[in-house]
Amino acid sequence: MKQTLQLKLTQHLTLTPQLQQSIRLLQLSTLELNAEVDRMLQENPLLEREDGDDDAPPAEFPLAGTAPGPATSERVTRDEGERDNDGDGDGGGEGSEGMQGADAAPTRDDLPDVTDFSDYGGGGTDGDWGGGSGSSNEDDDFSPQQIATSSLRDHLMGQLALLNLPLRDRQVVAALIDALDDDGYLASSLEEIADMFSEHDALEPEELTIGLKYLQSFEPAGVGARNPAECLGLQLKLLPASTPFRAEALKVVEGHLPLLASRDFAKLKRVLHCDDACVKGARELIRSLSPRPGAAFTKDEANYVIPDVIVRKVRGQWTASLNEAAMPKLRLNRIYADILTRNRESSNQQLTAQLQEAKWLIRNVQQRFDTILRVAKAIVERQRRFFDHGEVAMRPMVLREIADMLTLHESTISRVTTQKYMLTPRGTFELKYFFGSHVATDSGGAASATAIRALIKQLVGAEDPNSPLTDSRIADVLGEQGIIVARRTIAKYREALSIPPINLRKAP
Repeated sequence: MKQTLQLKLTQHLTLTPQLQQSIRLLQLSTLELNAEVDRMLQENPLLEREDGDDDAPPAEFPLAGTAPGPATSERVTRDEGERDNDGDGDGGGEGSEGMQGADAAPTRDDLPDVTDFSDYGGGGTDGDWGGGSGSSNEDDDFSPQQIATSSLRDHLMGQLALLNLPLRDRQVVAALIDALDDDGYLASSLEEIADMFSEHDALEPEELTIGLKYLQSFEPAGVGARNPAECLGLQLKLLPASTPFRAEALKVVEGHLPLLASRDFAKLKRVLHCDDACVKGARELIRSLSPRPGAAFTKDEANYVIPDVIVRKVRGQWTASLNEAAMPKLRLNRIYADILTRNRESSNQQLTAQLQEAKWLIRNVQQRFDTILRVAKAIVERQRRFFDHGEVAMRPMVLREIADMLTLHESTISRVTTQKYMLTPRGTFELKYFFGSHVATDSGGAASATAIRALIKQLVGAEDPNSPLTDSRIADVLGEQGIIVARRTIAKYREALSIPPINLRKAP
């Protein structure tokens, strides 16, 4: 065996750092992109935001009664000179009054009286906000608006502090309050709560039962329940005994709630030994209760999105444009860039690398939005009927169609359409919303799944409540329109739309 040297030429694809950054930025959402840009701004001194002309002085609006600055004095003098030249020389004509009404700064007399709160619910009777009118009693009713800024635990602990209870009972009730979930239900069993106490402070079952009774007497009504039936029962027991259908509603809640959920009114009549009016009255009374007593204290965390593209109709044509508010405006820091330009011979490799990274980021961010705009325009071109007529006119479309249309890879289209949003006159949609599967028609064409779901929603919305449409009947109606859909597909689409089955849609 002898050693030899061999020279071989091969080709392989290598992703440069710039290309890797471009791909990574493309798949980020707008919020994630802004977070990435903020991180780069902190790490790279050669990068800065372009927030307008920083050298321009901010606009000044003098307050009434203060001396104007030099620029303001010059402007006022010039305006007075022009007014004297244009007027008739009397200095007090209609032109002077018109100028004061249009351009003069407002005086204190022109400002609204902010000490008068009668228009904000404090002095009027229309739309009382829960504590403004002197004739209303603040302690009459429980108002969620009054405690919107506090949590359920704080509200219950405040009521506990008003009770004259021994320390031991306070500890038990506080432990029960800590075991509540956001809806006001007791998330742990009494045995599990008892195990939380040490052996030295072991609780008796009677102590937990008494503490639970104290908790269930607090506001809001129904708090501290262990299941929905107990929650509704607690609220019914607090109603006056003379409340119509209270006794029947209690019977339903305590033992026959599944029958009410399944709308089996015939069996409910036999169980309650009453007529249709009685069952209907008990049902309406139960529906007026709150199955989630702690919901008034829960802060809804809405998921806000920033649209990347805005679609408008201009001169009869649908056009897509980038949302300028979603685009981070970046530029190079001229001070550092000039230093590097003047000192090219010095070996400052760190600043040189940061300068290159800043250029890459600016270029890749611009390329990201250019690609999003190209894809958005292609989507608008293919889905014009959707923007004109709505979901029923959505045409089936896959990623490959847009990829072939723009000569891009299908994976690039997938990255662009994920977590990117389009603001349209019909709402805000994710770009991926416009893509979907299709169902064959009898004419050899195809209908999109979005259009079929919209048709199902229309059919169910227009059905007779006394005789709702079955899944088979909906499939037959779509078949008459040339759309061949199986009954199982109808059931799947109906569940995706959160439409209940026929037995729950039928009127009592």
